[in-house]
Amino acid sequence: MDVLLIEEDKTINTVKKTYRPKPAPSGAGQQRRPYPGRVEKEAPNRINERITVPQVRVVGDGVEGGSAVMPTSQALRLAREQELDLIEISPKAEPPVVRIADYQKFLYQQKRKAKELKAKAVKVTIKEIRFGPQTDDHDYNFKLRHAQNFINEGAKVKAYVFFKGRSIVFKEQGEILLLRFATDLEEIAKVEMMPKLEGKRMTMMLAPKPKK
Repeated sequence: MDVLLIEEDKTINTVKKTYRPKPAPSGAGQQRRPYPGRVEKEAPNRINERITVPQVRVVGDGVEGGSAVMPTSQALRLAREQELDLIEISPKAEPPVVRIADYQKFLYQQKRKAKELKAKAVKVTIKEIRFGPQTDDHDYNFKLRHAQNFINEGAKVKAYVFFKGRSIVFKEQGEILLLRFATDLEEIAKVEMMPKLEGKRMTMMLAPKPKK
């Protein structure tokens, strides 16, 4: 598509202006108040003077024996001497457990650990395979190969027989088909849930066997 550019010649007149500073608004220099309805975000841990219990258990490498119970004022003084923070890490313990550390570094380490745990979390994929109560051998073998591929990839397989209309009278035939399916996959999969009829569906769950 062609684009037509139109240039406009303008004459710019330079005008000398004198700017005067605006008077400072009333209340300048005072601390700004939060807007109505704004909620200040609280720290996930109580730190320093916000720890109001009379005594705490201090843990960490810098504590003799790795743990010591002392008055909160003493623990706070130790943190100040090291130019660090007193961080409450277990408020429900008796007495509450605290650690002396740099709070910003502490938060960074907690976020990094949470991120690592999330990355290590195993995601379970479930693949569904549907049969009819009178599935022929060609269709059965086709779906069996798909199930083998899914299981070898680490996915679970939810196999079910759907009974349409009056075909519910063949429910025993559907159960036999699912059990045959489980037997054909027994080398690579285990049955997590035996065939179970729910409404017009008979469902069975298969999961990969642990690799040796």
